[in-house]
Amino acid sequence: MDCFWTVSRIKGSLCQQFLLLIVWLSSFQDVVTLHNLLDPSHVSSTSELPNQPSTGLFEPIEISPAVFPHLPDPGESLPPMYPTFPTTYEPNLTGKCPISFSALSGIMDKTASDCSQPMAEIVGNVICCPQLGSLLHIFLGYHSIKSDKLVLQNAVADDCFSDIISILASRGANKTIPAICSVKSSNLTGSACPVKDVTTFEKIVNTSKLLEACSSVDALKECCRPICQPAIMEAALQLSGTAVTISENKNVVGEPNHVDALNDCKGVVYSYLSKKLSVDAANTAFRILSACKVNKVCPLNFTQPLEVINACRNVAAPSPSCCSSLNAYIAGIQTQMLITNKQAIICATLFGSMLRKGGVMTNIYELCDVDLKDFSIQAAFGQQGCLLRSLPSDVVLDNSTGFSFTCDLTDNIAAPWPLSSSMSSLSLCAPEMSLPALPTSARKKNSGCRGGGFEYVVSIFSFFIFSALIY
Repeated sequence: MDCFWTVSRIKGSLCQQFLLLIVWLSSFQDVVTLHNLLDPSHVSSTSELPNQPSTGLFEPIEISPAVFPHLPDPGESLPPMYPTFPTTYEPNLTGKCPISFSALSGIMDKTASDCSQPMAEIVGNVICCPQLGSLLHIFLGYHSIKSDKLVLQNAVADDCFSDIISILASRGANKTIPAICSVKSSNLTGSACPVKDVTTFEKIVNTSKLLEACSSVDALKECCRPICQPAIMEAALQLSGTAVTISENKNVVGEPNHVDALNDCKGVVYSYLSKKLSVDAANTAFRILSACKVNKVCPLNFTQPLEVINACRNVAAPSPSCCSSLNAYIAGIQTQMLITNKQAIICATLFGSMLRKGGVMTNIYELCDVDLKDFSIQAAFGQQGCLLRSLPSDVVLDNSTGFSFTCDLTDNIAAPWPLSSSMSSLSLCAPEMSLPALPTSARKKNSGCRGGGFEYVVSIFSFFIFSALIY
């Protein structure tokens, strides 16, 4: 692994220079057996990973190629170590979709990369499906530029949807993304929404207000202090003609067909925004709105942790049987998908609340050294978990290294233990939210080097992991 260290603001004392030498030497990793690294029962802990420096600023780690393997059985041969590249070919189109795809080639390439064949399932919730949804909205917006329609007729929608998936697959995307993302051709039709044309839309909706709210979406503010989201909802309500009550953290109150109409009308609003905005501006806005949605829930599937509850119900101190049971359970979670840092907080709290409901009152996350990154898929080297950024991110295809993406929150932040068995009080928006504190390094308390400090940035250029998730 190639890496370089940039050290700034060295305040000179011999002790500090000695510390700098130690930090530099720490970039050389010991070679360990691959068998131990792939032990599926292992959960990363702060006691087994290198200590974090007392001060410093870490850049996110870029993993390339970002393809995580299923944990192999002991008897299986290990996969080769090389980058993965998509297989491209000429798509077989229906010839019945009346829309030229050449103008959307850039956004099609981005979507194919984000939904690449070996990675679509593990990044589906956070990267692939939000990008695919954005592409479908933009496709309808482009269609409406040369027509008065914001959606497609059913027969045309079937052909166009088939062509979209065929083109994406021909550029390396997973062919099963409709199933992964639960999308179908009816997503292009507006279904139950009573308004489907531009003229009627502009008569009903205050389009100036809508465009002002959504032309430039602030990624740092929109999720907690939304501007575009309520504007879209207001427009969808006007289109659907339903008299329903919307309140924060509550479901829509109304008849089932009203709910369907409201959801379909939201899609029509997205199509209108795509018509008025540039492709890049629309895609950026839609990805931010999707990030707000996916970061509100935990996408992981938790089975009832009966064995963990039985082993940990009465513990008050570190217990081998409790931690072994907890590690085994979390190892199963680590095979599901990549999640964001915010999702990890929710997932850890959700799982902790399940344990508390079962009678586990002690913070076993602390007793067993469970970190936030333990709730995401683990990399092959060093069993280090990767948490994605809560802000929208993409998979990048590089001609030399294959697929890659950026991991965030790579330090060992302890998983938060819930104060109760209820999830109702959890909020990820300031000022209500308080993130778990960073672990304190023992070296930080060492008074042998008073009055000095340094910052450094770690950039990792080549951190290869196995590329045989599917094969």
